[in-house]
Amino acid sequence: MKFLRKILDRQGERFEPGGKLEKLFPLWEAQDTILYTPGSVTRSASHVRDAADLKRIMIVVVVALIPCIYMALYNTGLQAARAIAKGALPLENWQTNAMEWLGLAINDPADVWACIVHGALYFLPIFIVTPMIGGTIEAIFAIVRKHDINEGFLVTWILFPLVLPPTIPLWQVAIGIAFGVLFGKEIFGGTGMNILNPALTARAFLFFAYPAQISGDKVWTAAQTSPDGVSGATWLAEAAVDGKAALVEPNVSWMDAFLGTIPGSMGETSTLACLIGAAVLLITRIGSWRILGSLVAGSFLATLLLNTIGSDKNLLLNVPFHWQIVLGGWAFGAVFMATEPVTAAHSEKGQLIYGFLIGVLAIFIRVLNPAYPEGMMLAILFMNVFAATIDHFVVQANIRRRKARYAKAV
Repeated sequence: MKFLRKILDRQGERFEPGGKLEKLFPLWEAQDTILYTPGSVTRSASHVRDAADLKRIMIVVVVALIPCIYMALYNTGLQAARAIAKGALPLENWQTNAMEWLGLAINDPADVWACIVHGALYFLPIFIVTPMIGGTIEAIFAIVRKHDINEGFLVTWILFPLVLPPTIPLWQVAIGIAFGVLFGKEIFGGTGMNILNPALTARAFLFFAYPAQISGDKVWTAAQTSPDGVSGATWLAEAAVDGKAALVEPNVSWMDAFLGTIPGSMGETSTLACLIGAAVLLITRIGSWRILGSLVAGSFLATLLLNTIGSDKNLLLNVPFHWQIVLGGWAFGAVFMATEPVTAAHSEKGQLIYGFLIGVLAIFIRVLNPAYPEGMMLAILFMNVFAATIDHFVVQANIRRRKARYAKAV
């Protein structure tokens, strides 16, 4: 490693001020700090030292996402294998051709390894296009602004593919991530100054711009890129259209939904995987337990209220809480999107209010808006906008209390 360090130091002189590649210093600094910690450290006593820097925080979040990545690969392949086994999925696409070339089963849901490889053939292209476009945009902005390229995009790179269906066209992935990075992040000044979650901003743009490919009442249930692919409604979408609150798919049980072996966006289906990620974030104190706990409470109370009201026409009002948390993107959004430290509220009381309102809004949008069967994404983005306002009023309330206390003391 010392040998590599010496080589990098020699090449780094070209990117330092006065070097031939001075303008490209952000690109050099990005790869150098990924491999090694920065060489410059604080010496004076006025600085606060902490082992948790931005790079370590982002790496921990990526580690917490590993179970969801595994389920994205496995479940995508599983849904494709089930569709092929039923004869509902045409075999003429490059993914199935690649599986046959590798000598792996394409129609055996019991073959875990084959399902993982098959799912990877859908996940990896999206995973590659995301940094090609989004990372390039971040690098351009860093060079123009003469800022360092930080690790904030690393999490966006992982999150965005996980909230997409497996068969979304790659050109839409490129447009979506470009919009998310530009208007959800860079327009505010970059990482640390954005008020919107970039991955959710990208997904929201795709939902409203191309609803047929990403959500609504026609979500791809099995991986297929040809025009003849098999598609169908998710549980929430079909229930919203038909007014059914019972299981609309007889083969889906609560345990299936909890484990994540149901159709949906690639990384959002498994509540179990999200819970493992939540444990990692809470133990390392990167995720806020106040946001997560109040979000659960808000969703529970909203569901309890709607269950109490009930309805013979909109039977979604009767869906119990234990079903709400395993359907759609509720668990994924609660764990990885709502607790995102930059766009969430920062004060302790503000976090409780912020999380609670997300939980309430997610259920209300999901149940009461038949045109939009999934509410977590919009609820989080809506509260992203008001996070700073919540903190403002919390701080002002604290100031008023202190003034009153000191006035009495005097």
